[in-house]
Amino acid sequence: MSTKIENKIVGYRVAKPEEAEPAPAATPVVTDEMSNVVRMHEKLERPERLIGATYKIKPPVAEHAMYVTINDIILNEGTPHEKRRPFEVFINTKDLDHYQWIVALTRVMSAVFRKGGDVAFLVEELKAVFDPRGGYWRPGGKFMPSLIAELGEVIERHLISIGLMHQPGLDEHQQRLVEEKRAEFEAQSRQQDAFAEKPFPDGAQLCGKCNTTAVVMMDGCMTCLNCGDSKCG
Repeated sequence: MSTKIENKIVGYRVAKPEEAEPAPAATPVVTDEMSNVVRMHEKLERPERLIGATYKIKPPVAEHAMYVTINDIILNEGTPHEKRRPFEVFINTKDLDHYQWIVALTRVMSAVFRKGGDVAFLVEELKAVFDPRGGYWRPGGKFMPSLIAELGEVIERHLISIGLMHQPGLDEHQQRLVEEKRAEFEAQSRQQDAFAEKPFPDGAQLCGKCNTTAVVMMDGCMTCLNCGDSKCG
């Protein structure tokens, strides 16, 4: 094979055998330990058997109860990478007035579960839905802004139980502060019996942060005895 030289030759030398270009080193083979790990994705086929849990919802605004079933798939079973992920959700109720939105909601949520990734955002999205006709109170003083919000709380409880979300709560310092405030309020108002049948004293107001009737006046400031939220910081 001939090569045409366009420029003027100004010098030359003969290459010696030991100066021959060394052969390229072999590229090391990199093995990925995670290559065999099965991750959640939308094309993952449904196995014949799934495990799950069923939760009952009986809001006072509905005539019939709702039963929410969430089935989970176990990925990489028997390996150090074993993980339980939600795969599908079903809602059963005798109330046919909710049939259309229940079918739509369960299909969308099941599709999000099968898509993979972080599905915890569903909890915040559902709990942020407010009923224009007003919410309702659950036993224990918990306010639910809508039926959809209570469904979001059910999803949250399930994700916490399988380890995809952390249990919300106060740290040690906040918990100690709430206990001190609660004991101080009980001593000041001499309502030792107020906590006998109810978790919080009579006359407590609704907390805008945790939706619990646990806000009382402490040290000239409205303070929540449940989550520790205070207007004074």
